[in-house]
Amino acid sequence: MQHDPTRTFPGVFVWEGRGCLIATGVTHPQNFAETLPTEMSVKIFGELDAGSLCSASQTCKLWHDIIEECEQLWRRQCLLVRAVCQREVDGDRREGLSWKVTLVRNYTRSCLKRDWLRGRYSNVRSVEELSGRTMVPLDAETWGEILQAELDR
Repeated sequence: MQHDPTRTFPGVFVWEGRGCLIATGVTHPQNFAETLPTEMSVKIFGELDAGSLCSASQTCKLWHDIIEECEQLWRRQCLLVRAVCQREVDGDRREGLSWKVTLVRNYTRSCLKRDWLRGRYSNVRSVEELSGRTMVPLDAETWGEILQAELDR
């Protein structure tokens, strides 16, 4: 998606009584992505976390198109997930999955694994204490990492 440099917002400023200028014939853009080059919009979107990026993608068609088409945005988020789920992310990338698909497949898993490794569930005594938590299947190697972290505490 390319920015349209020919798009302008013509207008004339008219002096109104009581000392103020008003713009006539000016069409104001609805959002920054309509006036900035796409590369700048990508930089702005790049400051968002994964959840905010997904929400921004649902804001309007233009934002959706910019975000969906930019592998760089998804790659950045996916590398954050990779810090916790390296084996899973690397495996998905070896299979040829896009950065976005890899992120979607591993985001919840990385949050859960990070919480386990930090000891968030160390003192859970019953399944009721996990009510409302999103759980996903974890492989044997991940459980080994979690158990080792518990032993090290």
